[in-house]
Amino acid sequence: MADVTIAVDANGADLGPAEVAAGAAIAAARGVKVLLFGPADQIGEVPDGVTVVDAPVSIAKDPDPARAARSTKDASIVRAARAVADGEADALVSGGSTGAALAAGLFNIKRGRGIYRPALAIPVPVPGHPVTLLDVGANAEVRPEHLVQFAFMGAVLASAVLGVDKPRVGLLSNGTEATRGTDTVIAAYTALAERSYDSSVLTFVGNVEGGDITSGELDVVVTDGFTGNVALKLMEGVSKVLLGAVKDAALSSPRAKAGGLLLKPALGGLRDELDPEGPGGAYLLGLRRLGVVPHGRFTRYGFSQAILLAARGVSADLVGTTHAALDAAGALKRSPAGETSPASPASGEASSVSAS
Repeated sequence: MADVTIAVDANGADLGPAEVAAGAAIAAARGVKVLLFGPADQIGEVPDGVTVVDAPVSIAKDPDPARAARSTKDASIVRAARAVADGEADALVSGGSTGAALAAGLFNIKRGRGIYRPALAIPVPVPGHPVTLLDVGANAEVRPEHLVQFAFMGAVLASAVLGVDKPRVGLLSNGTEATRGTDTVIAAYTALAERSYDSSVLTFVGNVEGGDITSGELDVVVTDGFTGNVALKLMEGVSKVLLGAVKDAALSSPRAKAGGLLLKPALGGLRDELDPEGPGGAYLLGLRRLGVVPHGRFTRYGFSQAILLAARGVSADLVGTTHAALDAAGALKRSPAGETSPASPASGEASSVSAS
């Protein structure tokens, strides 16, 4: 990964730009070059491999990220996205809001040709068997053809980055029958069943329910961004509560403390496996270059993982491989005359994204 350069927006992180810079330093020690966009006076000294671009203006908290990304050309996230678009960097990592990252990516890096909507995909840290979930926040509302593209995007991600051979893909619904779910889900089921029949990229297993996400029997779960975001936050919350309850139980009495000492190594490994910082954040798929969106509350470890995640995606040619898979499946959009250009997001595509 020595020849890979990642553009990183240091603004918007809960712990401040210096924490993002510390994560960049960890990634640089692993051989990844970093262009760090943020307030130089808050970042301080950086090691070899990290170049600071003074960009103090932030739109991470703007309630209208699409408007802000379009009008604030000197914002750190806009400058970072432009560096990727201009070929100065190979991928984008944003430490701020998802909405700002998506809008800046759409306006500068632009959608891949034939892509309907970008999607956020994240490997959910299920013990022993990570499951790629998408969309987890880029599109609150979708059409069937969007879900079809998300399925192939997620399958290529699971294959190229996680090493899964012909990933098993499920469509999230409220029942496993082909007739269950909304009209959009039912239509997407039919389209996926047809397109994946002889696919070398994925194995479509049909509709799946919420409990199947953590069953270990799937590799990719596809849904709209509203449902996916709710599901992701619910799993993170439950994991946090359960780990806290286990810790409290282990400290509840002298006997429990003795048993807790014996279990500490195993429980520590489980905690690390469930840590949301470990996966590094969500891949922003569907642009002409790759993006990764870590959570703003991450520590330097999480940001380093996000940068390394982006570098692995570049090295695996995730963008090119995804486009080829969609083309082979006949799932790319064919642009009729007068259709919106890829240079501009479709109606509501950027403006409807949450700025959190």
